[in-house]
Amino acid sequence: MLEGTIHVFLAQALFPLTALITTAFLTRRLGPEGYGLLVLAATLAVWVEVSIDSLFSRAAIKFVGNAQDWRPIGSTIARLHLIASGSAAVLLVLLSVPLARLLNEPVLAGYLGLFALNIPLASLAHAHRNVLVGCGGFAQGALMSASRWIARLVLIVLFVQLGLSVPGAILGSIGASLVELIMGQRYVRLSLLHRAPIPVPPLFWSHVLPLFLSALSLSCYNRLDLFALKALGATAVQAGMYGAAQNLSLLPGLFAASFSPLLLATLSRLLRDGRASLAREISRNAIRAVLGLLPVAAMIAGATHEIVGFFFGTLFLPAAQLLGMLIFGAVALVMISVAIAIVTAAGKPRWTLILTGPLVPLAVIGHLLLIPRFGPLGASIVTTLLAGVGALVAVLAIYRLWQIVPPTMTLGRSILVSGLAYALALLWPVPGSLVLPKLLVISSVVLLAFLVLGEFGKSEIAMVRSILPWRTEPTQHPHEV
Repeated sequence: MLEGTIHVFLAQALFPLTALITTAFLTRRLGPEGYGLLVLAATLAVWVEVSIDSLFSRAAIKFVGNAQDWRPIGSTIARLHLIASGSAAVLLVLLSVPLARLLNEPVLAGYLGLFALNIPLASLAHAHRNVLVGCGGFAQGALMSASRWIARLVLIVLFVQLGLSVPGAILGSIGASLVELIMGQRYVRLSLLHRAPIPVPPLFWSHVLPLFLSALSLSCYNRLDLFALKALGATAVQAGMYGAAQNLSLLPGLFAASFSPLLLATLSRLLRDGRASLAREISRNAIRAVLGLLPVAAMIAGATHEIVGFFFGTLFLPAAQLLGMLIFGAVALVMISVAIAIVTAAGKPRWTLILTGPLVPLAVIGHLLLIPRFGPLGASIVTTLLAGVGALVAVLAIYRLWQIVPPTMTLGRSILVSGLAYALALLWPVPGSLVLPKLLVISSVVLLAFLVLGEFGKSEIAMVRSILPWRTEPTQHPHEV
């Protein structure tokens, strides 16, 4: 699972790298207003894509992993993705004009109609990747993701440079989804046109509904702040600032996207084989991993002005304060994602809805109260505060399920190292592109501090060394032969 997580995370890490390069390019070419319109259209389209993927993803991973022959259920899942995504694309086209009027941006209707073409392609690519994860093809799934992010960067830059502006950026995203789908079809040849009935496990649909509603609530929550901000009177420029801050807070979410599906697949197989004690141990270590993200968030919070200034330019410096809030909310959402994977593997799909269902209505109330008074900062406060409360509830749910609590020593070390990381980032100002080496140095200090404080045991260090590509085999002495 660790090796698979590293593969997937490295592939997913191309997303923030390519996204930051793409965003830096687009903010300079499109300006705050044009970029704000692109962010609004992309957020709506991506929300639809994520919602469709969440309808089947966790159930697909769980049941593909349990199946002796994964191809029948895999093909069924792909066909379900096609039906749902095609319907959603048509619906988005029909609603594009009303949505544009709601957000007071008439030009948004054309952008949404163009983005609708991307929904079926992206959904089918997600279906192939979920099947790969379920059957243990972690490396192939990682290559699919890597191909998408690289193609997205290249195609967006190409089309925008050709003078296509916002539509060019959208066409680049469509082309990237097509590249990912072609890669997925190479690895798993799922049948989309097979007319014979394909059996679905009896418990599949009983898992689909609560898991879908849970994921839908979480995806709505992740994007509600931006749309609440715009609907309550913010300008396109303010939306662009907020969208830029959201893009810079993606790193914890990428870890969750890389780790949680693999955690779900691994725990499901362990519980199927009767190895509950090992499943509990892995779950406890998963909580440890989330606590280890706190120093990363603190480092980013301490260097927000330098990060925003380098990637987006001085026009976007107001986004720095928002980033300092949103990055901690992103870490809290990782804890919720880990908890969802644990309770799903344990056969408690309804618990996932309890964890995420209250977030959206509470966020609506919070945004209505704070956005009119504090603007974008109010939206970031609501998002971060409620995510933190949700993380606490997630920890309580894991404790009730398996009597697992976050390691107190790990929590104490994380808080201590977070203070160190924040202080270094704040008190060590650097100009321009030197912010990247600065973050790398501080990250190394964070790892060294954890090592010195005894967070990593000898067995864990040996396990990590065993999967490094440059590892060397121990030399065997003559008397050991």
